[in-house]
Amino acid sequence: MQKCWYSGSIRAAGKPRCSNFHTVPYQAIQDVTITRTGKPIIRVQGGRSSLGGHTVTVFGATGFLGRYIVNRLARQGCTVVIPYRDEMAKRHLKVTGDLGRLHFMEFDLRNTQSIEESVRHSDVVYNLIGRTYPTKNFTYEDVHVEGATRIAEAVAKYDVDRFIHVSSYNANEDSPSEFFRTKGQGEEVVRDIFPETTIVRPAPMFGFEDKLLNKLAGIKNLVTSNHMLERYWPVHAIDVGHALEIMLQDDLTASKTFELYGPENHTTAEIAKMVDKETGKHRRHINLPKIIRKPIANVLNRALWWPVACADDVEREFIDQEIDSEAQTFADLGIEPSSISSLAFHYLQSYRGSAYYDLPPSTAKEQREEKKYLHVIDDQ
Repeated sequence: MQKCWYSGSIRAAGKPRCSNFHTVPYQAIQDVTITRTGKPIIRVQGGRSSLGGHTVTVFGATGFLGRYIVNRLARQGCTVVIPYRDEMAKRHLKVTGDLGRLHFMEFDLRNTQSIEESVRHSDVVYNLIGRTYPTKNFTYEDVHVEGATRIAEAVAKYDVDRFIHVSSYNANEDSPSEFFRTKGQGEEVVRDIFPETTIVRPAPMFGFEDKLLNKLAGIKNLVTSNHMLERYWPVHAIDVGHALEIMLQDDLTASKTFELYGPENHTTAEIAKMVDKETGKHRRHINLPKIIRKPIANVLNRALWWPVACADDVEREFIDQEIDSEAQTFADLGIEPSSISSLAFHYLQSYRGSAYYDLPPSTAKEQREEKKYLHVIDDQ
């Protein structure tokens, strides 16, 4: 579209002369929002190619939950800064946003300067970094406490408007699990440094890349403890990503704590039974006492360079999920979470054999199997 204008004298032809300059898009004053620190933000309607919106840094974007929040932020017009360590771990995120919406920055969790470079131009920061097993390079405390401390200090230094820290369910400084204990310590540290931190505690999440359904459906899931009686409310990863997106737009969620969990309470054994129904297979499990399995898992974690098991995995199998009654939930965000029973077939179909792959979900399949025996009448 070209802008047309008339010269000072009337031309003989009486036709307007057009310039080669494009018009500047009109922006209504009500679309401009002033943040807590006085920074103007243009709120746009959203869209993959829209311009405006927030500048957001997402630490831990290369993980399971990260792809869902990055996709939601990029498609609404936000500029997303993605700190990463491994070049190959970030490549799947390149297609989640339009050209120029995603900016990748190499960083190290122990390098304060790289962390500050990642947040200095942002007005919202997400911390999704977490580790379910320790390594020779990073312990639980290195990741959940010291790493979170450096990120929170950088957020406070540059006076970022919002800081959303994703913790874990059962985060408690007095927990017998080192994972839960360090997660609780991390929450206390970031709140001391940045009091307006929004803390999010998601329950065990399920989805295409999860470590719940995929683990139970895999052939390596043989050894367990506590007879898989651990209870929790599994939550859909897409619902958690949706909740994190809403927290970005709602400043009333600042300094609040959220417990995000699903509508159904299950034991691991019940979910394993659900997995067997949907896959048409039966996985056998060997139950080893904690006193035997825990030292073995500790040795395997130290000896092998790929994640197999660790001692804290065994400890967490004996801890049920506890919900903080004072924390806010999905209901406070206007979200109705999906149940694992309604989506298990969708995520487990790839584990079916060729004989069952095209059959309907387990409920319909069972009805189909029952029809085979309708001609048998037992009148004895």
